[in-house]
Amino acid sequence: MQAGDRIDRGSPLPMYYQLKQLIVQDIERSRRQPGDRLLGDHELCNKYDVSRTVVRQALTDLENEGVIERVKGRGTFVAHAKTAEGLVQSLTGLFEDVAARGGHLRSEVRRAEVLPADAAVAADLEIDPGEPVIHLERLRFVDDEPWVWTVTHLPAGLAPGLVDEDLTDRSLYQVLEASYGVRLVRGVRSVEAAVASAAQARLLGIRRGDPVLALRSISLGESGRPVESFLALHRGDRSRFQVELTRGAASGRAGTPLVLVKP
Repeated sequence: MQAGDRIDRGSPLPMYYQLKQLIVQDIERSRRQPGDRLLGDHELCNKYDVSRTVVRQALTDLENEGVIERVKGRGTFVAHAKTAEGLVQSLTGLFEDVAARGGHLRSEVRRAEVLPADAAVAADLEIDPGEPVIHLERLRFVDDEPWVWTVTHLPAGLAPGLVDEDLTDRSLYQVLEASYGVRLVRGVRSVEAAVASAAQARLLGIRRGDPVLALRSISLGESGRPVESFLALHRGDRSRFQVELTRGAASGRAGTPLVLVKP
C-alpha cells in the first residue's frame, strides 16, 4: 500500500474523513461503475487498520452524499447517480426535463384508451363523472432503466386521436400543442413520499415496500380550465426533486400553505 493509500494517524483530519477520501479515490482510480461492489465493513477495517466505528461513520457519510449504496444482506456498492428533476417548480414534462440534462427518455405505453371519468378524475378535470376521458398508462425509462410509472387523464374532446399517437420517443406536451392546439400554461403540482405496491415494484424494477416519490399534477390550459391530470411514481433510489426558491417581500397576508399535513 502506498503512502497516499493509508490512514495518516498524525494528520489533524479525522480518520473517518480520511477513509472517505480513500474510498472515493479508489472508486475513481479503479473506474468503478454504478452497481459495482465495494469492500465491506470488515474488509475496510482490516485493510486500513481502523475501528468499525470509523468505518461506519465514513460509509454513512458517503451514503448520505449519494456516493455509495448499502443493501442489507448484500453489501456496499457504487451508487447510481440520481436524476435531479425540476418538475415541481415548472410546467415541464419529464421528456423535456430529462432532455435538458442530456439524458434520453423512452416511454412504453401500456394502456391508451377512452374511458368514462370516475369521481376523482372528474373532480380533477372539473367535468361530470362519466364523461369520456383519455386514459394513458406509461412506463418511462431514463437511459433504458425503468424510472417512472405515470397515469395521465385528459378530457377526450381536447385531443381526439391521441390514443393512436406514438409516444415512445415524443413529449406528450409537444404532441398536444403541435397536433391539437392544446397549450398548458399553469398548474399545481405536489410531491409526497410513498411505498411501492407489488405491482408497482414489478414495473419499476424495485422491491415491494421500497420508497417512491408520488408526483401529482393538474395542468390548466389557456382557457383557465384543467386539461390534464397525472400521477407519476418515481423511483426513490433514482430521483430527487430540485426546487429553486426566492423569498419575496412579506405581504402581511397568509398565502397558500406549501406544506400540507396529512390527517
